[in-house]
Amino acid sequence: MRLTNVAQLRLPFGRLWGYDLAVGDTGAELPVSFDQRRHVGSGDRPGSWMALSFRLTEPVDREDLAAAWLAVVARHGTLRSVFSPGADGPVLHQVEVGPGGWVEHAIAPGQAPNDAVREVLDEACSPYRRPSHRLCVLETATGPTVVVAADHAHTDLWSMLVVARDLLGALGAVGTGRAPAVGAVPAFAEHTASLRERPAAPPEVRARWAEILGACGDVMPRFPMPLGDVTTPQRERVEVRDVLDVDDSAAFSAQARDDGVSTLTLVVSAMTAVTQDLAQTPLRAVFPVHSRYDATWHDSVGWFITNSVLESTDPAPRACAAALKEAIGLGSWALEDLLAPWGGMPEAPGMFAISWLDLRRLPVRIDATGLEAQYVGAAIHTDGVMLWFVLDESGLHLRCRYPDTVQARESVGGWLDALVARLRKAARASVGGRLVLGDRVFRVLRAARADVAALAALLADEDAGSVGQGRPAEGADLAHHEAAYDAISRDPAQYLAAVRDEADRIVGTMQLTVIPGLSRGGTTRLHVEGVRVAPEERGTGLAAAMLEWAHTHGRVRGASVAQASTDSARDRPDAFYRRLGYESTHLGFERRL
Repeated sequence: MRLTNVAQLRLPFGRLWGYDLAVGDTGAELPVSFDQRRHVGSGDRPGSWMALSFRLTEPVDREDLAAAWLAVVARHGTLRSVFSPGADGPVLHQVEVGPGGWVEHAIAPGQAPNDAVREVLDEACSPYRRPSHRLCVLETATGPTVVVAADHAHTDLWSMLVVARDLLGALGAVGTGRAPAVGAVPAFAEHTASLRERPAAPPEVRARWAEILGACGDVMPRFPMPLGDVTTPQRERVEVRDVLDVDDSAAFSAQARDDGVSTLTLVVSAMTAVTQDLAQTPLRAVFPVHSRYDATWHDSVGWFITNSVLESTDPAPRACAAALKEAIGLGSWALEDLLAPWGGMPEAPGMFAISWLDLRRLPVRIDATGLEAQYVGAAIHTDGVMLWFVLDESGLHLRCRYPDTVQARESVGGWLDALVARLRKAARASVGGRLVLGDRVFRVLRAARADVAALAALLADEDAGSVGQGRPAEGADLAHHEAAYDAISRDPAQYLAAVRDEADRIVGTMQLTVIPGLSRGGTTRLHVEGVRVAPEERGTGLAAAMLEWAHTHGRVRGASVAQASTDSARDRPDAFYRRLGYESTHLGFERRL
């Protein structure tokens, strides 16, 4: 899923509508969490929200969309609560929320749609608004784009996925004339109350917090390099980077598994090494951790995030794993009590925070690619550095927000450049693309256009059986191969492999295709074809190792079945595939077109 900022949000042009809910009188008072108190206590301000946008391919009646949204609001208690100023800080009350009406938000001449959306959300989603969330829809000729936003006091990234999933489900029901299912889920206020019942942090946890904050000057960790004058918040600079594509991400995760650690651990290892190289200091950062301690809260909406502190002094993977485990433990206690000696969270200009979300592991899913879904951050002034990582089926992505000063551009930009370069280098040197056969080491890489001639030569080496049967020879025309390569490289379901030996010579190839399907209960298949090995490497086990690598490639992309095709005129394919566990289960046909 794309991580972006409202200033960089990709939106089509159309008519922008927002839905006004009817809000009744305040009801019962609800408990306020530590982070809600901090956030809302800073008062109404633009840019306190987060949003998720997604595109629908078919027109939708606005009244159907409103009915679906009302069902979502009825399901989640935090969307039926509002803050008001109190003598001792923000007060939270339950409210009744009912149907309202659509209003059109004019997009001024020369104004970009994302700027119009920003104006609407800055106004509608500030902390003390009643309610502080907003449903918008941008209607275009190719279908509507929906934007759902809420003040951060009521949501987090996980919760935005829950809202989008529930809204799509309710919309599907309404569109077919059914009432949306709005089964009750626990409200965030119940979670806040449950946290207050947890025991106080033990002395060793308090001591460790004090030690880490003491190393930071008795404030929360700050970015370790100069940011320029940030005594007052500056206009933000937001960088969005696609760090690892799906291939490099799979290879990087394979290295993590081989090291016996998580993917996050290896990212922390890279950040630790970069920080030591550039700043000659350990990595210290605010580290948000989720507080959904059990499945009770998986389908609820709210700010299920608390803050911890991460200190990583050694880039060795096992050391970084221990540092992460410690950070998660330090964030498992009530912060209000823990931070009382500092009078609350001791924030200071330059505060550095690192957030991580692996969407592949969440129990809440939407079709982010098909919906063109985007996580959207607000545009603000800032005096700190905030780094978000999102890992999904398309790879590893980051968004970084920092003060837009000359010095911060150099410091943070240089740190990000070094980090991304290190992560990519680690992915390409990982065990994920390495085939070890005794004392021989081969590497599987996605083929480049410059490799086409060598791959065509490998394919041509065994084409004798196809010539004379009305089929073109594999090596007939390099231009045709290059045109085919261009088509393959544009299709994300395709992987054309170039296998290289220690001398960087191409000695093998295969083409892998991931094929979703409705048959067999919606089984996704990995199709393997064009497996070739250079004559001098035959009999070494290289082809079998390539197939095992291919199976892993398919597995991490959701395939549960591998199928292979080979020319019936080739010698000995049957025994080779049977030896690897394949069975002859289907009969295939081919004809010229």
